[in-house]
Amino acid sequence: MAYLNENYLKLQAGYLFPEVARRVHEFCNANPEAAKRLIRCGIGDVTEPLPRVAIDAMKRAAEELGHRETFRGYGPEQGYEFLRSTIAQHDYRGRKIDIADDEIFISDGSKCDCGYILDILGDQNKVAVPDPVYP
Repeated sequence: MAYLNENYLKLQAGYLFPEVARRVHEFCNANPEAAKRLIRCGIGDVTEPLPRVAIDAMKRAAEELGHRETFRGYGPEQGYEFLRSTIAQHDYRGRKIDIADDEIFISDGSKCDCGYILDILGDQNKVAVPDPVYP
């Protein structure tokens, strides 16, 4: 039989991000000068349009997915080797940082990775969560 994690019953009602948005809105209205410098670390969003090189690369990648010869499904769990190698070369080695391709891994985002770390920690661990925290 599966049991519910009882900590879920301790959660307060309401969704976090609308509450954060409400407080940010109040702060910005009360502090218009500070609001101009506010860095939002909530849901996350882009602030600039995509660069042309990214648009063109996505178009090429989408076109590749439309042909059996160049189609790729889900990538390997650490990411495609060509991508890891390119990141190591251009983002690190290009700046004189010594890093091996296998030290790079591709994930679907930091939120998932933060959750995944719990998968490898045993129940007997004590974890400190300093304040302020995200979210």
